[in-house]
Amino acid sequence: MHKQVLAHREQRLVPHSGYEWLYVLAGELRLILGEREMTLRPGEVAEFDTSAPHWFGPADAEAVEMLHLFGPHGDQAVVRTGPTAANG
Repeated sequence: MHKQVLAHREQRLVPHSGYEWLYVLAGELRLILGEREMTLRPGEVAEFDTSAPHWFGPADAEAVEMLHLFGPHGDQAVVRTGPTAANG
């Protein structure tokens, strides 16, 4: 995982093996994933298989600050939203 601050960059969709998670800290992130396009704001997250052509960068003229996690193909995040039945 690493923190990135992205300024304007060339829009070029690329596929590659792996899995990515993006978490926006500040600014707005434009994500293009195949034919889908979305804007993420602070506190929002995206996760996706990188075999789909994708690109991400600032949604406007301002830089975007984000956490970026890249994992081997097939890995997926495990999300826990509360205590498990064993802990509960």
